[in-house]
Amino acid sequence: MVKGLTAAAVLRVLTGVTAAAAVLMLAGAPATVRAEVAAADPIDAAMRTCLARADMSSTAGQLQCMDTARLAWQVSSDQSFQKLLAKAPPAQRKRWQASEQAWKAWRDAETQALAAVTATTHGTRYQLSEGDLRLQPVRDRALALRSAVAKTGGPDAPPPLRACSADPQCVHASADVTQYYRRLVNKMPQRAWPVLWRAQQTWLAYRDATAPLGDARARIDLIGARVATLKKLAETAGND
Repeated sequence: MVKGLTAAAVLRVLTGVTAAAAVLMLAGAPATVRAEVAAADPIDAAMRTCLARADMSSTAGQLQCMDTARLAWQVSSDQSFQKLLAKAPPAQRKRWQASEQAWKAWRDAETQALAAVTATTHGTRYQLSEGDLRLQPVRDRALALRSAVAKTGGPDAPPPLRACSADPQCVHASADVTQYYRRLVNKMPQRAWPVLWRAQQTWLAYRDATAPLGDARARIDLIGARVATLKKLAETAGND
């Protein structure tokens, strides 16, 4: 399982690592996942401080800290996206616009899917897990756009991306996505299947719009993040 992922992606799949969960552990909150310490970014530092406050120790307080961080990462993402549009040549600009549109569609559909999974559980720790899973993709997107801004206009463009079917790592990673998605669906009530299907279809559209803008490693990391999320959701669905 999880063949072909980069070391960072494999670590996320095997341990369920996310930045917010790392901070939750540091703050002593009852996080359900283990994580590496988040990067030294001001947004992460502010969330760490928020989570450690005595008056934010309740589930509602911890969720508020994560929501505040998620909104801050979204602002950062939006700012980087505007910088990227200003720097990118016209053809590349259109591709980034398609990627952003697909990202927003997936984000909205994924929020509904996460809520559907949490609805099958009992216990506040799963609410915290949902908050973390809502935060992490926004953080990932913001960091990816920052990196793209730094690279745009540089001397080297990424090499043409091979089709996934021609890349054994991509084939294996994509198979893991399918495996964990099916495992999740099988654990969820039928009434939730359309919500899960929409989330998965919009993620596939986001993958297809975004992967050609980077290199093979970035594509594997993108898919690996999806594997980690689906694995976590499949493990969470229906828990007491």
